[in-house]
Amino acid sequence: MRKVRMQNRISIAGFFASLNKKTNGMEWFVQDPDIEKAAHKLGKADTLILGKDTFVLLQNTWAPMLTDPKATDWDNTTFDDSDVIGVVKKLKRRKGADIMIMGSGSVVQQLTKAGLIDEYAFIVTPIIAGEGKRLFRDVSQLKLELLSTRHFASGNVLSHFRTA
Repeated sequence: MRKVRMQNRISIAGFFASLNKKTNGMEWFVQDPDIEKAAHKLGKADTLILGKDTFVLLQNTWAPMLTDPKATDWDNTTFDDSDVIGVVKKLKRRKGADIMIMGSGSVVQQLTKAGLIDEYAFIVTPIIAGEGKRLFRDVSQLKLELLSTRHFASGNVLSHFRTA
């Protein structure tokens, strides 16, 4: 069965985005190509699940690249605004590589509550954010097992867990 893996940047306080709509909540992210490469190596995924807000953000960012023949192709995008839990259960049963969730706090919350996320990768940004969007709002306690942790010169820390 395929695994569902979540990858998110979070502040030390557990926020995955600020409330600043002008920056899409990402003004406090400390960008670091080394951590992006390390996170990419945590596992191969062939399916990406995004909530509506995250999809629109990425579409607006990546759409100009579509004129480049070497860029990401969105032709295989499927929209499903029905039951995300049911959709993910079906996807997990299909053959293929892992399923990735990036951003998409409401999707992460729903799938965590349903016990459908197998691995969590957190890129912890060295900032104390006093407010923002909580990644695990209204989610019950969940025990995780640490698989690896790595720190970077940028101050970011990548921690990789699986459900216990």
